[in-house]
Amino acid sequence: MKLVTFHSAEGHRLGAIVPSGVLDLADAAGRLGRSLPNAMQALIEAGEHAWDTARAVIEACPGESVMDAPRLAAPLPRPVRLRDASLFLEHMEVALRKLGKTMSPQFKQQIIYYNADNVHVFGTDADVPWPTRSQWIDYELEWACVIGRAAKDIARETAAEHIFGLTIFNDWSARDLQFPFMEAGLGPGAGKDFANSVGPCIATLDEFEDPYALRMTARVNGETWSSGTTGSMYHTFEDAVAQLSVDRSLAAGEIIGSGTVLGGCGFELDRRLSIGDVVELEVEGIGVLRNRVVAR
Repeated sequence: MKLVTFHSAEGHRLGAIVPSGVLDLADAAGRLGRSLPNAMQALIEAGEHAWDTARAVIEACPGESVMDAPRLAAPLPRPVRLRDASLFLEHMEVALRKLGKTMSPQFKQQIIYYNADNVHVFGTDADVPWPTRSQWIDYELEWACVIGRAAKDIARETAAEHIFGLTIFNDWSARDLQFPFMEAGLGPGAGKDFANSVGPCIATLDEFEDPYALRMTARVNGETWSSGTTGSMYHTFEDAVAQLSVDRSLAAGEIIGSGTVLGGCGFELDRRLSIGDVVELEVEGIGVLRNRVVAR
């Protein structure tokens, strides 16, 4: 399934991408005498029986419930938790080297992460307002997993059972605000605390033969700036699920970002974005997450 959240006159609604457009899942379920939640978070929390019902409704796909091109929101407009982890380590090595630093061995010994902004979350085709104090605009080419089953102390061997699906993640970075915080020995702080983009959909794991063999691409105004593969991750999402669940429960619907693929940001490439630029992040099998940077 490729599940989306779309805008309607009644607010956000749950949908699924089908060949003819976007299927309104709750409406379609009602036409088939079934019942489904009308929000992504509620569907995830409802569990596997609801997920199987959604698959059956998508397969039946009543045409009256299909829309051509509704405006999409972030699949989870306000995720219950959002963490960005350093699972791609080549990017960290290059970025730290450019700052005159070396990567700590801790990046290989455990999952290093920070708690990200789960309030200012943008979907595909949304404008992203840039902080007025920043002149250094950057994107980060990432993807993310979405937790489906809440649990703690999850074994690495069963971690995949707790992943609901995968999505694309743009960890927008105001570098001139970020680096002073990091020089002070803190996390990225204000340089990240204003916008994250997620979408266009959540693709469930059954959509992929091998999720660690997907092409990743970033384009700016149609020009390819970055390319990589999910197979270059040092740690996997399963590693992250196992570690982050030690002694505390993961929440259904929370998002864990991958960190940036090698060459997946302007900082590595000595290039900067400008107001008005359109950034497209694409991950094979998931889709394209597209945003325009605008003045606040």
